[in-house]
Amino acid sequence: FQAEDGIRDAQESRGLGDVYKRQGLEWYKQQVRWEDFERERGRYDWTVLDLTMPSAARFGLKVMLSVVTAPDWAREPGVNLSKHGPPADYQDYVNFVTAILRRYPGMVHAVEVWNEQNLDREWTSTRGLSAPDYVTLLRQTYQAVKNIDPGVIVISGALSPTGGWTEPDGRVSAIDDFSYMDALIAAGMLNYADCVGVHHNGYNIGPSVTWDSVPPNPSATFRGPFDNPHHSWSFRSTLETYANKIRLAGSDLKLCVTEFGWASTEDLDGYPPGFEFANDNTLDEQRLWTIEALDNMERWGTVWLAFLWNFNYGPQAGWDPTNDNVPYSIIGKDWNFRPVYDALREWQAERRGTRGS
Repeated sequence: FQAEDGIRDAQESRGLGDVYKRQGLEWYKQQVRWEDFERERGRYDWTVLDLTMPSAARFGLKVMLSVVTAPDWAREPGVNLSKHGPPADYQDYVNFVTAILRRYPGMVHAVEVWNEQNLDREWTSTRGLSAPDYVTLLRQTYQAVKNIDPGVIVISGALSPTGGWTEPDGRVSAIDDFSYMDALIAAGMLNYADCVGVHHNGYNIGPSVTWDSVPPNPSATFRGPFDNPHHSWSFRSTLETYANKIRLAGSDLKLCVTEFGWASTEDLDGYPPGFEFANDNTLDEQRLWTIEALDNMERWGTVWLAFLWNFNYGPQAGWDPTNDNVPYSIIGKDWNFRPVYDALREWQAERRGTRGS
């Protein structure tokens, strides 16, 4: 699961304790926005992690931290600060990650280095979008993490499944994720990661559908996968292609799907702008497709870890239908568990029984 940070002690019966014990899951992901933790160089505010890290440890959960967004003081001179991006000196990021590991020894089990760096809204730099630059950040972080705790899994930043996009002024605002993955591999990424990060939020088609074999659906209001075929619509095509590229490069690294899920607005009064596809998905489809995706990843054998997006963003955001994370939450309005909640519990219980644990 990925859960929103700031789970209160009073909510633990509905949070890490109750849900993870009932679900029988072993991992918890939290995004750590560096800009919120180190607003001034060397002065840290650990309030959030001081709450969630001991809580996860108390319930026996392994923790994956996704560390993103450089604070303004660390950015390049003259860069557009209205968008997120990397630091001017990558060592500042490394210092922050290592500060986390030293503060919470043995509590961090995996670190995802950045997020969707093929988009300029996540990687705005005076040098533009650059796979080699990202690999430099990854390499320095990987080496530092391994020097502190060799057992921590280092995950490369998951790309955004997308096509390329160039603005009218010539600025490249997105690089096709397949092309960017090729550039990452060419720059040596596979030498500095234990797992290759992946994102895919399944739009309004199922997880077994390839991009070039989408069945017609005249009733779908969001027409992207049906009228404009592209690999980025497809969960299966994205994961299979990444895995094939890794194998062709001679590596046996597996994928870590650090965010996946299907959004539904069936029990919400509205939807986030730009997320019209969530209107096409029923709560039952959310349930069916999530379990189908888990079965696929288990069968394909190319996935090491997979984190469902998301557990508790709905209640944390007051089930605000304009918040683009709320339709993915498996906790529905007024703390009613959506059908996918019990389906996940049953899926995991079956697996644990099969393993005899």
